[in-house]
Amino acid sequence: MKAAKTIMSVACIIIFVSVILSSCGQKGSNTASNGQQQSSKPISLSAAPNEVQSLYKARCISCHAIDLSGKMGEQTNLQQIYKSLSYDDIVATITNGGEVMQPFKDKLSEQEINSLAAWLSKQ
Repeated sequence: MKAAKTIMSVACIIIFVSVILSSCGQKGSNTASNGQQQSSKPISLSAAPNEVQSLYKARCISCHAIDLSGKMGEQTNLQQIYKSLSYDDIVATITNGGEVMQPFKDKLSEQEINSLAAWLSKQ
């Protein structure tokens, strides 16, 4: 009888520990501020529409690099920009510039800015 209680106690502890440990490896929520599910994968230029690829290569690559890793420090890394900026924030940054980024409101059309922002925000 005492052996059966010990076995049941050990079994309960093993089940409890298994449940706890199985939840430890799960990633946090990947939901963006707009409520859409977001991937944790870095943005890839090859996954962009052709017109966005051309635009990025012509206007963005000199500061942000072909792999979007940034050539001027962490501030220019765009690989996972969708995690910190919304579509509207990206539009505003491209349009008005930022700390190290020049404004593009006089260099790109509204449609070009929106296309880049949609791709970078993964919408």
